[in-house]
Amino acid sequence: MNLVIDVVEENEKSKVILSGEIDAYTAPNLKDTLLPLTKLDGKTVEVDLEQVGYMDSTGLGVFISALKSTKEYNSHLTLVNLQERVMRLFKITGLNEIMDINDGIRGGQE
Repeated sequence: MNLVIDVVEENEKSKVILSGEIDAYTAPNLKDTLLPLTKLDGKTVEVDLEQVGYMDSTGLGVFISALKSTKEYNSHLTLVNLQERVMRLFKITGLNEIMDINDGIRGGQE
């Protein structure tokens, strides 16, 4: 499955709306879209994962890179609307402790 990436600019915030799967094939495109947004001083980047039903460790790597970039460039990354199975990855790895993740976890297909 592919990953559709839509970026909507709202003043000091970029909303990145994802739909599909984040894996070794789609993660490079996500990284190429997400990282430049985190390199703008004071920018908030909100990633909506509501339509992402699957993500592997490659996807986690993209979000770790984005988080590091926000620290370097004084921007902010927040993840919203995670489905339960995607949120589980962040919990297992402990990334939910260091990343800003909206608690509104969505159901999902198991």
